[in-house]
Amino acid sequence: MNAAVLGSGGREHAIAWKLSKSEAIEKIYVIPGNGGTCSESKCENVSIPLSDIEELSRFLIEKETDFVVVGPEDPLAGGIADWLWSREIPVVGPKKAGAQLEASKDLSKGFMKKYGVACAKSETFTNLDKALDYIKRNPGPIVIKADGLAAGKGVVVAPNSAEAEKAVRSFMRDGLLGNAGKKVVIEEYLEGTECSILAAVSVTKDFTESGKSTIVPFVPARDHKRLLDGAKGPNTGGMGAFAPADGITEETMEQFESDILKPTLDGLKKEGFDYRGFIFFGLMVTKSGPKLLEYNVRLGDPETQAVLPLMDFDFAEMCQSILDGSLSEFPVKWKKGFVCAPVAVSKGYPGEYEKGKPIKIDSKIISENNCQVFIAGGKIEQGVLKTSGGRVLAVSAFGSNLKEARHAAYKGMQGISFDGMFFRKDISMPGAADSKSF
Repeated sequence: MNAAVLGSGGREHAIAWKLSKSEAIEKIYVIPGNGGTCSESKCENVSIPLSDIEELSRFLIEKETDFVVVGPEDPLAGGIADWLWSREIPVVGPKKAGAQLEASKDLSKGFMKKYGVACAKSETFTNLDKALDYIKRNPGPIVIKADGLAAGKGVVVAPNSAEAEKAVRSFMRDGLLGNAGKKVVIEEYLEGTECSILAAVSVTKDFTESGKSTIVPFVPARDHKRLLDGAKGPNTGGMGAFAPADGITEETMEQFESDILKPTLDGLKKEGFDYRGFIFFGLMVTKSGPKLLEYNVRLGDPETQAVLPLMDFDFAEMCQSILDGSLSEFPVKWKKGFVCAPVAVSKGYPGEYEKGKPIKIDSKIISENNCQVFIAGGKIEQGVLKTSGGRVLAVSAFGSNLKEARHAAYKGMQGISFDGMFFRKDISMPGAADSKSF
C-alpha cells in the first residue's frame, strides 16, 4: 500500500514513523513534511501546499495512494476530507461537518449538552455587554474560550472577574483573534487533574445501520502545557507528554466510557456524521469523575509522540479498519510499559523565537537509550538539519516503568543540541502537569 500523511509537525513525523513499520506499507508521502520525516524509511517529503487541493488531489491519484492521514485541524475544518473523498481518495480524518466539533467551541458545547456528555457548565455570548454582565454575576475563577480555531491561544483561565473581563474585551472588542474571538464561550472552572485520551473513530450512516460504528480509545496520556518546571510560566503548545497517564484508575476509565465516550458515539451516529479518523478527548478528572473539556478532531501533539510508540499492533491496518468499518473487530494490543516524551524548544518560545540554528543529534546516544527523535520545527537547509519552529523536537523513550522511561528520555536528550535549546526537566514527574487548569 501507498499512504500519505498531511502536515509538517512532530505529530506527523510520529504518524509517518509508525506507518513505516507496517509490512503492508511500501511508500509514504509526507506533505509537506519536515526535516525528520524525509529521513524515515519508506518516506518522501512532497512540497505541495495543503491549500492547493487540485494539485494535491492530482498527485495522490497519480501515486495510487491507498489512504491519507490528515494531521492538523485547519484542513479538516476547511473540508479537505470532503474534497478528497469526492475524488475517491480515502481519508483518515472526519469530513467538514464532524470537524466543527473542534472548529467551533459553541457548536461543540451544544453537542455535549444535546447528547448528555459529562462536561463543564457554560454559556455562549455574541454580545460583549451581556458577556461582561455574566462575568459580574460569576466572578471567577472562570474560563473564557474563543469560539473558533485560534492555534491554542483561544483559552484564558481567569482567576478573577478583572482578568475575565480583560480576556472577553480582547477577544470580542479588540479582535485579538480575529473572527475566532467574535463569539465566546464562558465556562465553569473545574478542579482536578488533566488527562488526554486519543481514540480511533469509525462512524458513517452505513456503518451505523449495520452495527459497525464505533470509537476505540487508546491508553490515556498527559500533556504538560506550561513552559517551566513545576507547571509554571506561560502556556505553550506542549512541553512534553507521557503515557499511560498515572492516577487514571479502572473506575475512571469506566466512567469515561459511560459518561463521555458512549454519548459522543451516540451523537456522532444520530447527527449522521461521516467521521472516519481520530478524536482527542481533553479531560479533567474531578472528584466526581472525568469531565470533558474539549474535543479535538485529530491526534494530539505531543501526546501522539508518547502514545504511538506504545502500540503493539499494525497502525496502517488500524487505519484501513477505520475506513472499511471493521474497527470494532480490530485487535488492539498495547506494550506493557511507559513512554516519556519531553520536547525541546527554541530560545524565546512561546514568544518570538530564533530560527536557523543547526541541530546536532548523536545517534549513538539516542539508540543506546532506546529513544526515537520526532522532529517538529526542523528543516533541511543545504544538507543540514536546522531549527524552523518554536517546538523543535521530542525525544520519546520507552521503559518498563515510568521512572525508567523518563531516565532514558533525558539521557537521550543529552544527545541533542542546538543554540538556545531549552526543555523542561520534569516531564512525567509528580506535580509536573497542571492540576487545576480548567
